[in-house]
Amino acid sequence: MSGLRLTISDLSSGHGQIRVLRDISFSVAEGEVSAIVGANGAGKTTLLSTIAGLIRPTGGRIVLGDRDITRLPAHVLPGLGLALVPEGGRLFPFMSVQDNLQLGAYGAVSRRESASRMEELIAIFPILGERRTQLAGRLSGGERQMCAVARALMSRPRFLMLDEPSVGLSPLMTEKVLDTVTALARRETLGVVIVEQRVTEALEVADTAHVLDHGRIVQSDRAEVLRNDRRIQETYMGL
Repeated sequence: MSGLRLTISDLSSGHGQIRVLRDISFSVAEGEVSAIVGANGAGKTTLLSTIAGLIRPTGGRIVLGDRDITRLPAHVLPGLGLALVPEGGRLFPFMSVQDNLQLGAYGAVSRRESASRMEELIAIFPILGERRTQLAGRLSGGERQMCAVARALMSRPRFLMLDEPSVGLSPLMTEKVLDTVTALARRETLGVVIVEQRVTEALEVADTAHVLDHGRIVQSDRAEVLRNDRRIQETYMGL
């Protein structure tokens, strides 16, 4: 796949003195959906938090296009084309849906572009238009996840990272959210990294996939290949 790439090289990080990630390397291109799968405690959330600037890496590089963003603070990254949807969405519950969406554009796009972008996203997520003035805390689980994804997309990122988008959602709603995101990846040439415990669902929508185990990537391939790998099926898919 050609175009801009987000490239992770020999990345290590952790929490305090606890080393969680060791020598992680992978890349994702614009228009590509890449899944990071693994069990609880494998280091998936730490990985996204490190790429997003929320955790300082102890080694390695993170490069967006031709720019090294390894040690840039989290708040500047949306303006450079990288956005994160954290686990659970982390909306502001006592603010309206519209206000939550507007926060996603802060510092990244102009006010005029923000208004235009909001209308584009409401066309993609029509339920958010219906709930525009409603407090975000009153949304259903699926609606909250859609709002969190739309908020991240307000900055017009080139790469979108989603941390456990299925948490708290039914299998049907998980499928709907993932299908919407992957359709956006094709439509907007958006690179997507999905971290997910529901391995079956993640491998169904991804182009490429990486298996994270105890802080290391132990297997990488096309998602279709991993989906049909008997060891992956037995270990992570319950088949």
